[in-house]
Amino acid sequence: METLYHQTNKQIQEVQSMMGNLEKTDRQSVHLLENELQARIDQIFNHLERLEILASKEPPNRRQNAKLRVDQLKYDVQHLRTALQNFQHRRYAREAQEREREELMSRTFTTNDADTSIPIDETLQFNSSLHNAHRGMDDLLGSGSSILNGLRDQRSTLKGTHKKMLDVANMLGLSNTVMRLIERRATQDKFIMIGGMLLTCVFMFLVIRYLG
Repeated sequence: METLYHQTNKQIQEVQSMMGNLEKTDRQSVHLLENELQARIDQIFNHLERLEILASKEPPNRRQNAKLRVDQLKYDVQHLRTALQNFQHRRYAREAQEREREELMSRTFTTNDADTSIPIDETLQFNSSLHNAHRGMDDLLGSGSSILNGLRDQRSTLKGTHKKMLDVANMLGLSNTVMRLIERRATQDKFIMIGGMLLTCVFMFLVIRYLG
């Protein structure tokens, strides 16, 4: 298990390093880098499935610690996947905006008389403002989705970690007072997470209503 664990951890670090090159990669090559990152992330998830099986077969005195280490790797790669999806969403929206702008600029405007003339400058300015508003909404929705996904991942990880901490506490014979403190902290984290999700939803609603 140790060999596969260290190999998977190294792959996660490599993906983190490659993620930093996304913004600096040119348009012709960025999709190749995205595909490579996605393939590496998929491979990491396959390794994590194998690690979960191996962790469950560890001796009882080492099993809980092994599962916690695997959960931490899973938490890290889930955030990498969310970050990649968020970047792709922004890129798609940006490319769509650029295509629409090029189509608008290449369109030929004709007039027969003064009554049918088109104020091209004002039309371009209006379309530019509209595209900027749409882009802002897309970015906000993408960020909001990324935040909510991250919160859901954190909640799942915290629930699993909390259960395993209680199991470890029982194994180590910790006092009931310490266990109650752990449970109280988990409850506080739950309320903080729910409050953050509600504030995010309210903020997104207000921004969408304002831009609309």
